[in-house]
Amino acid sequence: MSTTAVIPRIPSPDHAPDLRAALLAADFTADGLLELLGAPAYAALARSETVPALRATRGDGALAALVRLFLLQEPVAYERAAAVLPVAECIADGWLAAEGPGDSDSAYSDSAYSDSAYSDSAYSDGATVRATVDVRPYGGPAGEDWFIVSDLGCAVGGAAGAGGQGEGVVLGVGGASTTLAGITVRTPVAAALDLGTGSGIQALHAARHATRVTATDLNPRALDFTRLTLALSGAPEAELLTGSLFEPVADKTYDLIVSNPPFVISPGARLTYRDGGMAGDDLCRTLVQQAGDRLNDGGYAQFLANWEHVDGEDWQDRVRAWVPRGCDAWIVQREVQDATQYAELWLRDSGDHRGDPARYAARYEEWLDEFDARRTRAVGFGWITLRKAAAQQPSIVVEEWPHPVEQPLGEAVVAHFARQDYLRTHDDAALLADHFVLAADVVQEQVGEPGEEHPEHVVLRQGRGVRRATKVDTVGAGFAGACDGSLSAGRILDAIAQLLGEDPVALRDRTPVALRLLVGEGFLEPVSLRA
Repeated sequence: MSTTAVIPRIPSPDHAPDLRAALLAADFTADGLLELLGAPAYAALARSETVPALRATRGDGALAALVRLFLLQEPVAYERAAAVLPVAECIADGWLAAEGPGDSDSAYSDSAYSDSAYSDSAYSDGATVRATVDVRPYGGPAGEDWFIVSDLGCAVGGAAGAGGQGEGVVLGVGGASTTLAGITVRTPVAAALDLGTGSGIQALHAARHATRVTATDLNPRALDFTRLTLALSGAPEAELLTGSLFEPVADKTYDLIVSNPPFVISPGARLTYRDGGMAGDDLCRTLVQQAGDRLNDGGYAQFLANWEHVDGEDWQDRVRAWVPRGCDAWIVQREVQDATQYAELWLRDSGDHRGDPARYAARYEEWLDEFDARRTRAVGFGWITLRKAAAQQPSIVVEEWPHPVEQPLGEAVVAHFARQDYLRTHDDAALLADHFVLAADVVQEQVGEPGEEHPEHVVLRQGRGVRRATKVDTVGAGFAGACDGSLSAGRILDAIAQLLGEDPVALRDRTPVALRLLVGEGFLEPVSLRA
């Protein structure tokens, strides 16, 4: 039989409901995988390490067969697969490729088993099937059993995600994907846009709370995979449009825009899924700047992005300048890598470190030459959230927070902008007249030498959400502790002034700056916002 490998066709979603039913019946779900594999092997699989999962699936059983087939890319006996799946339909639709005894190990053999009429009797003993795509269980936020479909070997991004794959590769769910899903605002909306959809994870999330979902991508294969992800997850169909940035939706507006774009700052555009093809961070800048015109009033646009740290320029000023007119913004830098670390990360991602050392060195030089030419010394990674507000004085908060956070943060994002609205409409006198309560998750820490009567400083720390921490002085600590909503801020300050022997007028004059910080960062909540 022929052993010629051919490019696999993307499966048809025609019988996706039947395949979904079979997968669920075998408990091929996120919870089912965790129970079968155990936590260490499950975590290793998320890192693209397959050996622990191979060991855990040596036995019989429907779930073990599916794990080997769709996640580990191992051949499974035809009879064993047929006991779990509608194999004939899966082969006909292109989810599986069949191999007879003696066929090549290629998953895409053009043997007679690949395009003939499919029936169990057509297979002799020893026939096997292989998956043509990666089908990965993914648990939705309300316990939904979803499935993310991607190219084989590309279920996750990062160092092991897509090395050696072609430029049109479509990745599955990685850390960036889940980060964006976690920070996205999940209020019900009429229209949502997933720009640069990839395998469709953001469109799948949006389908839960958006009446209409549009997904775009420059790579037509990505739209095909998004269609499969939605169909196999039992989600409504989305409008799928091919094109770059906002070109496919130039005449439309949305209540929610999300994008995990090809933000990697690289010399050239070798890989469509990650390299933007524009100079430096121009793709992220363009995406953010153009988003304002595509948002409805009150709508949110949320992106992951990279930005350059350039000699002689403040990175905060750089990204602040991206914010379009008529929008509030919250920009958080989560990580910074110097030019060498950044180049090495993405050279490993593309598998260059496993090839010819001279070629690897030459490509490394290309990255550093590009950074030197642009005076780029480091690259920042983080989140950008826009809200269409049309306020006379927009709120643009740019900050660095590399510390651990608690996902999901969608509600925290909404609360952030609500606090900015409050602060924007309350002058100092209004602040002092208002009532506040200490946020429920805030604790106080005192730092100093053991046994010392007075601590060196006091720290307020949030136990949930962004998990911020901020230093406060004696007045700040006492004020926060007294905020239970019963007294106005001014009355509390007057009481503190009396206890400390300070001038109450002077204390009232200097406190609003600190009060704005505590409110803006969520340590104190105005009673009116809680209501």
